[in-house]
Amino acid sequence: MSAAPHDPTAPLHGRGARTNPANRFERIAVEPDADFAEFDEHGVPMERAQPRTQFFDDASESLLAPNDSPDVGARWGLNPYRGCEHGCAYCFARPFHDYLGFSSGLDFETKIMVKRRAPELLRHELSRRRWQPETVMISGVTDCYQPAERRFKLTRACLEVFAEFRNPVGVITKNFLITRDLDLFAELARWNCAMVTLSITTLDAAVAGKLEPRASRPEHRLRAIKLLADAGVPVAVNVAPVIPGLTDHELPSILEAARDAGAKRATYIALRLPHTVKDVFIEWLEAHEPGKKERVLSRVREMRGGQLYDARFGVRGRGEGIFADHLHQLFEVTARRLGLNREEFPLSTTHFRPPGGVQLELL
Repeated sequence: MSAAPHDPTAPLHGRGARTNPANRFERIAVEPDADFAEFDEHGVPMERAQPRTQFFDDASESLLAPNDSPDVGARWGLNPYRGCEHGCAYCFARPFHDYLGFSSGLDFETKIMVKRRAPELLRHELSRRRWQPETVMISGVTDCYQPAERRFKLTRACLEVFAEFRNPVGVITKNFLITRDLDLFAELARWNCAMVTLSITTLDAAVAGKLEPRASRPEHRLRAIKLLADAGVPVAVNVAPVIPGLTDHELPSILEAARDAGAKRATYIALRLPHTVKDVFIEWLEAHEPGKKERVLSRVREMRGGQLYDARFGVRGRGEGIFADHLHQLFEVTARRLGLNREEFPLSTTHFRPPGGVQLELL
């Protein structure tokens, strides 16, 4: 009896991507052969090996990255890690791994660059005379509370620097691990120097488990909102991405659940599929939601002028057209009904302390 064909693109437990799309900057790519399989001593095809996460030292000599996009609320960003273990199939940051010579597929979630010097570099940059204190956003690209943070604790160390300088900081995450640092967020909030956003895509734990395999489940993110709000930290919810034809119907219920947990503000981002993100996400649809694949992709194209991505500022996060307008109206009406976005979260630089803190201020 012949063995069944081996499928090298079968879903992997705990991973959002199934394969490694070709790097757009490389001329050579490796494609798995669907007819090839390794066999055990009994001639039975072996299951596909689970890729392990690897960590690499990032030798960056600077940490704060300037941002000129009007779609992002802060001019400066900070990312302690490059790549993300959360493995979200839709993650817009995946193509950044191409610049490192890796792939935006499995490589993005299994080959993590670690900026071990992040706290040291941050202290140096905030100490410069030319630094004009302003809000820094952590996790503008990859999640600073991904599982690697339990091991390296770089985000906490950076927050300690922000607290020392009383420089305002905003954090966006989808991991309950953020509650480990409640003490630092509460201290920063005392000086109006902190705000946190929890990103929630769906309230369906089963869908989240397949879509965002190593991120905290929705109920834990809601619990994080409550704990942060109870500690006096301003908290917002980001419904992102809204996936048309898959999760868009959950927008009102997500906003309500977040409001009930203590969120005061809310935003949303419509699904965008730049570069090879579309390949990873289409593979995910084929593996987990094949019956909804065409509906999801057709609606994305409706919002993106017939394409799967539109990079224009002001459009890439919302889309255009009838469906995009409907989504925006649904968000606005629901947020207004729930009392969200009535309060502003203006962070303050008034209490910024240069190196030496209070001692220097007294000189």
